Amino acid sequence: MSENTINLNISELMQSSGVKFGTSGARGLASDMCNHVCYAYTLAFLQYLLDEKLIQAGDSVAIAGDYRPSSPRIMNAVAHAIQDIGCQIINTGFIPTPAVAYFAMQQGIASIMVTGSHIPDDRNGIKFYKPQGEILKQDEQALCRQSVQISSLLIEQDNAAWAQVLPALNDTARQLYIQRYLDFFPKDCLNGLNIGIYQHSTVLRDIMKDVVEGLGGSALCLGHSDHFIPVDTEAIRPEDVALAQQWCKEYALDALISADGDGDRPLISNAQGEWLRGDVAGILCAQYLQAESIVTPISSNSAIEKSAYFKQVIRTRIGSPYVIAAMNESMQQGETSVMGYEANGGFLIATDVVLHGQTLTALPTRDAIIVPLTILLLAQHQKKTITELTQTLPPRFTSSGRLKDFPNPISAEKLQAMQDTSMAETMFGQYFGKVSNIDFTDGVRITFENDEIVHLRASGNAPELRCYNEANTEARALTMNQTCLELLEAWR
Repeated sequence: MSENTINLNISELMQSSGVKFGTSGARGLASDMCNHVCYAYTLAFLQYLLDEKLIQAGDSVAIAGDYRPSSPRIMNAVAHAIQDIGCQIINTGFIPTPAVAYFAMQQGIASIMVTGSHIPDDRNGIKFYKPQGEILKQDEQALCRQSVQISSLLIEQDNAAWAQVLPALNDTARQLYIQRYLDFFPKDCLNGLNIGIYQHSTVLRDIMKDVVEGLGGSALCLGHSDHFIPVDTEAIRPEDVALAQQWCKEYALDALISADGDGDRPLISNAQGEWLRGDVAGILCAQYLQAESIVTPISSNSAIEKSAYFKQVIRTRIGSPYVIAAMNESMQQGETSVMGYEANGGFLIATDVVLHGQTLTALPTRDAIIVPLTILLLAQHQKKTITELTQTLPPRFTSSGRLKDFPNPISAEKLQAMQDTSMAETMFGQYFGKVSNIDFTDGVRITFENDEIVHLRASGNAPELRCYNEANTEARALTMNQTCLELLEAWR
């Protein structure tokens, strides 16, 4: 085989490979994320950081991954790119996205997480972090304009195993992440609580146990899986609903906690095994941390405004880059207690939090473990159960669902037509009444005169059409979602 240098334009490679940037990094079928594609994307990212003088040649770059079967291969391809551009590799192993991001931000280095988050394991992805944190949309756009030079041998060897260049595991990031919570929360604050940990295949599973026990709680590990399970905290699988109820009753749990594949989206149940919605959990977490300015996507439960707990609520498009950008703007305007959360439950902290004599350093990327810890402690402080705690919020309930394998071009065409009020009323009017407002911040969010909401949006990470509903009762929200999904099936 002869070696030649090939020029690859990243925007063209995105089109030809099918591995594109969505709301959270690059995603695609694992089979499309072949070695040279992952290598080229990583090279483009590091090249961009070097050009912008955000890193220097010889700097370290941290790598982590989730438990998908394709992750070790992709991590190794990423490591090849780090090595070839002249940087040093730190292999932090299989740890949560917020753990590797926190470690890297504390070290002032870039980091890369190989994960497809909650989507099925036939897909995967890569999340890129600057030394300052998660890449934003302007960084993504600049990255897509990059062109990289790679050896033709790398492409020719795509179907063969690349030489292993990942160094030995460095456990510092994992330990630093655990210590972050053991240092901030009061000693033995979970004493007397019986907490179940639904481990499945999340990389947060062992860390959750260590933190719960480190804070004095009793941790019961359940549902460990050696096979990847795509737990989506916005569309919880029926089997996970049933398991939570079964385990809470069988083991007399005070709560069951879990997270998605890469540990940046939380799950927490009450003692009856009923999972809290992520945007309800986010309100309670923010309340405990005494946030003043809250940023959350347009799809989140409107109880945040109706509660009047916070000085300022800012709504954005869906996706952590938009939340982070708005948090940054809020800080620039002088706000000093700025936090954010998404409907999936991931919680972001833009400014340091000082409580009970301790400081929790800012972590402006989605984090999962902070959410159940704060909710458990808020319930203790208010001498309430988790169920009673949720009942202190205004009665607004959400339900969400999705149509899988729904082509994005069809979603775009149908949603464009739905921006016409008359079209929205024709489709939904007989079920929900007259339209009072349509919001186009992200997708089509239709509010009816009875204050019920239908929000339609194409996923930015997979070929899916998502539907979010909101109403004054849980039963009504569920019924609305079922009705909407049945109506949307006709769009195929």
